[in-house]
Amino acid sequence: MLNRLFFIFYYFFVSFIYVFSLPFLLILPFVKSKFRQSLPARFFLCNNKFKSCDLWVHACSLGEVTAIKPFIEGKDVFITTITKTGQDAAKKLSAKTGYLPYEMLLPFWVKRANTLVILEAEFWLMMVVVAKLKGMKVVLLNTRISEKSYPKYLRFAFFYKIFFKYVDIIYAQSKEDKTRLKSLGAKDIQVVGNIKTIAKIKTTKTYTKSNQEVITIASSHKDEEKLILDSLDIGNRKIIVVPRHPERFIEVSEYLAKFSKNRNLSFSKFSETENFDSDVVLVDVLGELVNIYAITDITILCGSFVDGIGGHNPLEPATFNNKIISGKYIFNQKSLYPSVENILITQLDNINDTISKAIHTYIKKIANKSDISI
Repeated sequence: MLNRLFFIFYYFFVSFIYVFSLPFLLILPFVKSKFRQSLPARFFLCNNKFKSCDLWVHACSLGEVTAIKPFIEGKDVFITTITKTGQDAAKKLSAKTGYLPYEMLLPFWVKRANTLVILEAEFWLMMVVVAKLKGMKVVLLNTRISEKSYPKYLRFAFFYKIFFKYVDIIYAQSKEDKTRLKSLGAKDIQVVGNIKTIAKIKTTKTYTKSNQEVITIASSHKDEEKLILDSLDIGNRKIIVVPRHPERFIEVSEYLAKFSKNRNLSFSKFSETENFDSDVVLVDVLGELVNIYAITDITILCGSFVDGIGGHNPLEPATFNNKIISGKYIFNQKSLYPSVENILITQLDNINDTISKAIHTYIKKIANKSDISI
């Protein structure tokens, strides 16, 4: 009875949030291009139907979609995402893709499937409830709860106790994740490591390696380009900058053009030249980062020099034995960093000294695919 009352309250609550947010949802796609496709699909179901399948996989964004590839080959799979970059990646893996609708819409949208697999920490209550009502097995894969976010989960422990009642099995990234999940009411948890170590990382294009030492500032976020370049002794090195989000391309381009001019360095945008001849190159296209790691000597792995992001995947540069320099804010990558040997973590004021000590990295720990059944 209490559960039934809670679900009625919860559904009315998310419905109220939906109605309250409508003006913003209608305006935002016209203000920010990155939402032009995803918001109408998620909140108004525009060109977004549930496609019949055996396996429904929900992966929020690009990294999670890439990680699921080894588990879905040859299967009848429908992949949902939240972000456009995730959606673009999903289309390369399956002919059946869509955006995950807002929770209020899920009871009317979801059709039958045998299994629902949810990547990492996409804990949407209505998704698992509706899946169970449709007779699906619910699997949480590569599940994690970071040390930084754990106190926030504890504040809503009552909610997660209800959520985990609708989950059949959880494959967690680490023992620490298992402990945190159990404290929130999760059961049947197996520690299998991070599945991102399983996926084979391959280039899609081949570029000529420069005779100069190449430093790639990878997956950079707001302020990181300036913080790093202001601290970096460039010398005779070539600098390649790859921002994490495409909506920042113009902003970063303006900064790098000014920076290069002040340093008497040549600057170019990859979208215009499709080469790396300049001293400073902005990669303002998507899908090239792995190809660039293949011609990189030193990767400065961003999302780790400003607090609040939690770092990015070190496996890709390590695949090509790059020397990897990272900041200290890596709370979202705690299970991956131990999988790579020789990553150096530093403060910005020590970055040049750290680079001088850096040696090549390699992947030393890989999760076992056979431990996971979906």
